[in-house]
This record gives sequence, structure tokens and C-alpha cells, in this order.
Amino acid sequence: MLFDSIAYAMGAGGAEGGQPGGFQALIPLVLMFVIFYFLLIRPQQKKVKKHREMLSNLKKGDQVLTNGGIYGKIVGLTETLATVEIADRVRIKVSRSHIGDVVQPGQGGNQGQ
Repeated sequence: MLFDSIAYAMGAGGAEGGQPGGFQALIPLVLMFVIFYFLLIRPQQKKVKKHREMLSNLKKGDQVLTNGGIYGKIVGLTETLATVEIADRVRIKVSRSHIGDVVQPGQGGNQGQ
């Protein structure tokens, strides 16, 4: 009998005082979202915007590096494709979105020759 009353008392008191309210339970979730936004989402959006601007500013004669690691010079552009010359009379067509970066002449490959 004594143990039943102690267990009953402990169960009733712990349930009422131990649970946070609805708003207090959301604070850690909101805080985690804010941290994720500033550490992961926002920098990724900035990187995508910068890459999009770089792709829109491509022009013939630019030295580029593809995402596959190929250095070359742009000799032709369309809305979706870039024709890149990687050696004398060796040209490849690359999707414009797979141009990784515009590089300075002589920075990579045999572009200085």
C-alpha cells in the first residue's frame, strides 16, 4: 500500500511540472533553423547566384575550367552550350552550366603556349 501511494504521487507530480509549454518547445527548433540558414542555406544561395552571374557573363575568348577539370578557351557560345577549344583544332561542346570557373590566361593546362 505504501509503495502504491509513493508511485502514484511521483507520477502525478512529474507529469505536470516537467513538460515545457507549446511555445517553449518550439524555441530550440526555431533556433536550429536560424543556425542552419546562416551556416548552410545562405552561403549556398550566394554561391549559386555568383555562378549564375559568371555564366551569363561568358564571352568568346575567355579561358575556362570545366567541372571535369578541362582547361580551354571558349570559341563559341549558345544559350545552353559552350564550344571550348582544348588544343589546336580540338574542340568540345560543354553544357554551359558545367563551366566551373573563368581563369586567367596561363593559369592552367597548356594555355601559355
